[in-house]
Amino acid sequence: MSNIVAIVGRPNVGKSTLFNRLTESRNAIVEEMSGVTRDRIYGKGEWIGYEYSVIDTGGYVKGSDDVFESEIRKQVEIAIEEASVIVFVVDVTTGATDLDDKVAKLLRSSNKKIFTAANKVDNTARVGLSSEFWSFGLGDVYDIAAASGSGTGELLDDIVKEFKTKTIESESDLPRFAIVGKPNVGKSSLANALIGEDRNIVTPISGTTRDAVNTRYSAYGFDFLLIDTAGIRKRAKVNEDIEYYSVLRSVRTIESSDVCIFMIDATEGIQKQDLHIYYMCEKNHKGIVVLVNKWDLIEKDTMTTKEYEEKIRAQLAPFNDVPILFTSAITKQRIHKALEVAMKVYNNRVKKIQTSVLNTVMQEEIDRFPPPSLKGKYVNIKYITQLPTHAPAFAFYSNLPQYIPDSYKRFLENKIRHHFDFEGVPVRIFVRKK
Repeated sequence: MSNIVAIVGRPNVGKSTLFNRLTESRNAIVEEMSGVTRDRIYGKGEWIGYEYSVIDTGGYVKGSDDVFESEIRKQVEIAIEEASVIVFVVDVTTGATDLDDKVAKLLRSSNKKIFTAANKVDNTARVGLSSEFWSFGLGDVYDIAAASGSGTGELLDDIVKEFKTKTIESESDLPRFAIVGKPNVGKSSLANALIGEDRNIVTPISGTTRDAVNTRYSAYGFDFLLIDTAGIRKRAKVNEDIEYYSVLRSVRTIESSDVCIFMIDATEGIQKQDLHIYYMCEKNHKGIVVLVNKWDLIEKDTMTTKEYEEKIRAQLAPFNDVPILFTSAITKQRIHKALEVAMKVYNNRVKKIQTSVLNTVMQEEIDRFPPPSLKGKYVNIKYITQLPTHAPAFAFYSNLPQYIPDSYKRFLENKIRHHFDFEGVPVRIFVRKK
């Protein structure tokens, strides 16, 4: 893949701010403290007709014993390997540091085209302070202010000259599968197991993932975007701005996804916060696949799986027509089966039923069990059609729609599910005046 720009540098020099500027988004969390970004985050940008991908990385720290910093270091090195062009961000307010020297040494050995961006040149007094960064021997130094965009145009003018093509392959039409759940249920472990590499940082510490991390999965006949999200905790327990924005991005990811792979911890079962996340997926009319992760930690007998599944369905009622799989991201038990099921749910979500077939099948059911009469008035349903919405929705046209009770609407929904298989997808029923 060409036209990939990796943004690297030590902590707190403004890499995520520059990422947001180049992608014209706010996808990367920005905070005045080091270590906010952890995983590699991908975005897309466009400049004078050239399309490119941007990778934001965590701050590079060498020789640290901190569990996050050692993992971030691996992510930075992978990003450098993936990129066709590297933007090395430094801070003019602090000048060249020993850590900058270590990053520069790493970049010199990469044999990639390097652009040194001296950030935070946001007033005339700071112009010229970047001259000391020429000592790194990485070529031209560009004065920029990522927060305001000053100087980024000149930087991009030279970056796009290195690209061999003007466009990159579009991913906008691909199915979007979001892995969602509470913190520490194994979302990043599942993503890494599916991709076959340590794409996302995994630690036993709750809240490790902060940004929604997109990865294209194209193997074994599948082609979709897999999105690892930050764990969603109760509002009362969210006490940092960083975690607030992480949760906000997870909620937005649910809203923009097609299928939510909803993970729960087998050792804990479904708790109140799990149900809150599940209902959020249902409310947004997303396809849902339930994964009971860490199944390898459960002592089992012949009835364990069946009893556990029945308990889950009782807790998920009334919408419990969802596939439930028992997996282990560590042992990779049934994780590829989860992809097959997620794709089936996606196909159910985009399925369109021919109006003639829909009317033939459903009119038979309605004739067999017509709507109840009310106050001596007979309710007739004369016509049914599927609405042109993103998620399945059906309109039933009746002479007296106000007299059709909710219980009968549920009957209609169940019959549609029975005949046309909408497993894993919320189905909406509307009754309209004919």
